[in-house]
Amino acid sequence: MAEPVITKPGSANKSNWSVLLGAAFIMATSAIGPGFLTQTTVFTAKFGADFAFAILASIIIDIGAQMNVWRVITMSRMRGQDVANKVFPGLGHFVALLIVMGGLAFNIGNIAGSGMALNVLFGMTEQTGAIISCFIALAIFASKEAGIAMDMVAKALGGLMILLTTYVMFASNPPVAAAAVKSVFPADYGVLMLPMITLVGGTVGGYITFAGGHRLLDAGIVGRENLKEVNKSAVTGILVTGVMRVILFLAVLGVVATGAELAKNNPPASVFRIAAGEMGYKFFGIVLWAAAITSVVGAAYTSVSFLRSTFKAVDKYNSYFIMLFIVISTIVFVLVGRPVTILVIVGSLNGLILPITLGVMLLAARNKKIVGDYEHPTWLMVFGILAVIVSAYAGAMSLQGIAGLWK
Repeated sequence: MAEPVITKPGSANKSNWSVLLGAAFIMATSAIGPGFLTQTTVFTAKFGADFAFAILASIIIDIGAQMNVWRVITMSRMRGQDVANKVFPGLGHFVALLIVMGGLAFNIGNIAGSGMALNVLFGMTEQTGAIISCFIALAIFASKEAGIAMDMVAKALGGLMILLTTYVMFASNPPVAAAAVKSVFPADYGVLMLPMITLVGGTVGGYITFAGGHRLLDAGIVGRENLKEVNKSAVTGILVTGVMRVILFLAVLGVVATGAELAKNNPPASVFRIAAGEMGYKFFGIVLWAAAITSVVGAAYTSVSFLRSTFKAVDKYNSYFIMLFIVISTIVFVLVGRPVTILVIVGSLNGLILPITLGVMLLAARNKKIVGDYEHPTWLMVFGILAVIVSAYAGAMSLQGIAGLWK
């Protein structure tokens, strides 16, 4: 069984605040990737204002999942798979398998998104764009300063995406009042199960749940003395993701409410073009590509990190395995194609993983051999249990919907 990660507890200074903010934006921009844009656009076009309910429900589940996971990881000073092995010997290996499989599926969507972005910018095929993006991602990761660069890019692009989408939202003049009502009283709760679990999968499912917590762990921001800082980082990431989701939903809703027809091969790009013209269309391509590249590197890095405790070769040759992960993702996409369908489905697959991984973290939260003298709040435990139940039910209900997307 793997031993806990040895870290030196940090203190709340300016340097650590940069790490805290970086961890929040790495989690947020990993979620706000090509899949995030495509999922929100596709489901808003299909369900209209009713989709507001799925967004609100997913944000609530996000809070329950992220706060629990970040706390357990930083208080235990162990990575997710090692925590799971402490809960039940061997369970961590199973969790690692789920995370890696989900991460691979998610990364196929990220690569697909990069291909879509280069199609917007230069008119090349999505497959060719994906191959070019793969080589660029490999070059980025090969840099020794990749971690610092990712922090800066995540913050800059996160703010840029919010600003641009806010402009599109105002330009599209969405029916805000109708969306507010439907966020609580949709016409049919049942049909919103698939979109809800897809949103959850895209924002906290699979590797994304652990991306921020693992980053803080590696930086040494752990232990009860840093609990306040951990909470700030987690909440910041959730808020950034939630705000972007709402703004994008309203922007798309305003466009589709006019009866405009979205392009089937790249629906989010057509929203930006309709609302902001050709310049908005090209600018969207730049932001999408940058977000996709960040997500490709982040997904590969975090997913492979779940194998380091089990396989010495992965730990020794970590960089090579991460690059291999990226290459495999690209090959699968080039052979399968259908980027929009992939982006929607991988979110659902990641959402199906959430009940298991979050359930493990909740069991660990009250285990003194794992978290020591840390006292996990009852309200947060209840919140987490609710998130597990809802996501498990929604995940089961979404299975038929996932199969239907391939038809």
